[in-house]
Amino acid sequence: MHTVGELLRQWRHRRRLSQLDLAIAADVSARHVSLVETGKSNPSADMVLRLADQLDVPLRERNGLLLAAGFAPRYAERPLDDGALSAARGAVARVLRAHEPYPAVAFDRRWNIVMTNRAVEPFFAGVDPDLLRPPINLVRLGLDPRGFAPLVLNLADVRVMFRSRIRRQLAVAPDAELTALYEELLDPDSEDPSSRSVESDVVIPMVLRIGGRELRLFSTITTFGTPMDITLDEVAIESYYPADAESAAYFEGPNGDVGAWG
Repeated sequence: MHTVGELLRQWRHRRRLSQLDLAIAADVSARHVSLVETGKSNPSADMVLRLADQLDVPLRERNGLLLAAGFAPRYAERPLDDGALSAARGAVARVLRAHEPYPAVAFDRRWNIVMTNRAVEPFFAGVDPDLLRPPINLVRLGLDPRGFAPLVLNLADVRVMFRSRIRRQLAVAPDAELTALYEELLDPDSEDPSSRSVESDVVIPMVLRIGGRELRLFSTITTFGTPMDITLDEVAIESYYPADAESAAYFEGPNGDVGAWG
């Protein structure tokens, strides 16, 4: 079992900071950082959290640092349907509803979907029921031949996007389960040579063929600011937007009704 000093040193190396860099950012002496990392000084809980904050350590891992230093965890982890998170859950639901008639999903750190809006539901119609058993994984849905993959014309681009995002995510916070998902679905050798690539001067869209029509979508990511709960710290909302007028018209329908398209 690693000491808190060893763990902090690992995070510092992961962030490519020197002891002096961390000391200046945390407003402590470089000598104190050195003493903490070597175990010659026992940091207080506040000092652990101060250093963790400057190292941008996720809340889940901050609890691990506190435990390694002999302190109780500071951050709770409640399911999103817990009463204590009702306001946050309501905020997620409002963001998703407000994005209709365009699709939007909320997912956790392992890309398991926790909530969607109504515009996503028609996409599930042709998906193998096995992929729709909880937890529904967004990466698996997007890349599995039993999921959305047959609809995606630029599957190679989508795979590159997933690969890049998950690599960055793992660099921030390593996770064994997410690593296994990456190795299963995003290994570079798994590229589909038949997938065509679509070039763009601004952003690479996801191109789908639905009902004989090509839809081009790009997305944005929304996260909670300064959350104090692990679940909220790890929830992200991905909102999809039409990249051209034809795609917008498909979703909006004649009356702008989400239920009018399909």
